[in-house]
Amino acid sequence: MDKQERTMGEVVNLRRARKSRDRREAEKKAQEHRAAFGRPRAERDLTNALLQKDAIKLESHRRTPLADNDK
Repeated sequence: MDKQERTMGEVVNLRRARKSRDRREAEKKAQEHRAAFGRPRAERDLTNALLQKDAIKLESHRRTPLADNDK
């Protein structure tokens, strides 16, 4: 095998690769935050009220009430 036939792998700038990875992770986190916090206050309040209502309804169907140490 000749030296000319051998090829080297692609040269990667590690600093640039780290920054690129960090940007992708930051964008993913930003998307999650936009989904969680990007809703109007009325919509968030409605969701919280519905969740509380469901929790109360579920608790009312419990056969025995929970003791403080059973949680």
